[in-house]
Amino acid sequence: MNNPIRAIITGATGMVGEGVLYESLLHPDIESVLVINRKPCGVSHPKLKEIIHQNFFDISSIQDQLIGYNACFFCLGVSSVGMKEPEYYKMTYILALHVAEILCKQNRDMTFCYISGKSTDSSEKGRMMWARVKGKTENDLFKLPFKKVFAFRPGYIHPTKGLRNTLKSYQYISWMYPFFRIVFPRSVSTLKELGLAMINAAIYGYDKKILEVKDIIALSKHDQ
Repeated sequence: MNNPIRAIITGATGMVGEGVLYESLLHPDIESVLVINRKPCGVSHPKLKEIIHQNFFDISSIQDQLIGYNACFFCLGVSSVGMKEPEYYKMTYILALHVAEILCKQNRDMTFCYISGKSTDSSEKGRMMWARVKGKTENDLFKLPFKKVFAFRPGYIHPTKGLRNTLKSYQYISWMYPFFRIVFPRSVSTLKELGLAMINAAIYGYDKKILEVKDIIALSKHDQ
C-alpha cells in the first residue's frame, strides 16, 4: 500500500456504520478516521475525530474540515418502510449525492464506498420503490470524479457482538445465522466481513464496482 487510509465515515451511530467504524479503528492500515454525526457516537480512540453536524442536506459549512481524506465509508441511510417515494428519495438520493459532491470537490483522490442493498435496481425502472431509488443513487455516484466508487449490496448482516447499535430485531433472529449462512450463502454476511470489505476496497480496489454478498465476503479476506 502506497498511502495510509484516512477515512470519513457517515452513519456511525447506526448498526452498519458502527460496525465499519469498529473495524476501521482496529485496522493497522487506517491512519485516521473522521465521523460526521448528528449526535456523538460515544467512541473514544486516538485515531478518531468527530464532527457533530445536524443538517446533512447542507454540509458546506464544514467542507473545509473534510480536506485530506482518501476514503469515505458512506453508511448513512434509512429504511423505506412506511415512507412515500418523495420522502425516501430525499433521504436517500438527495442526501447521499450532496455529501458525495462536497467530498469529491475536496478530495479527488478519494475512494467512495456506498452501502446500498441486495436487489437494488440498476435499471431504475423496477416495481420496488426503494430499489429504484437506490439504483439511481448508485448510478449517479458512479458518475462523480472520485478515484473509485464502489456500491456494496449486503443482504442479511450478522451483527458484531458487543456493539451498542445493533437493531433490536436481531435478538430474535441472530441465533439462526449458521442456518442462514448454509442455506442462503449468497444473501448472508457478517458485519465484520462488510467492514473489512469496505476497508480493503479503499486499500486494494476491486474488479467490480457493484459488490454483491459473494464479493463482499471474498474482498473481506483479501489480506488474510
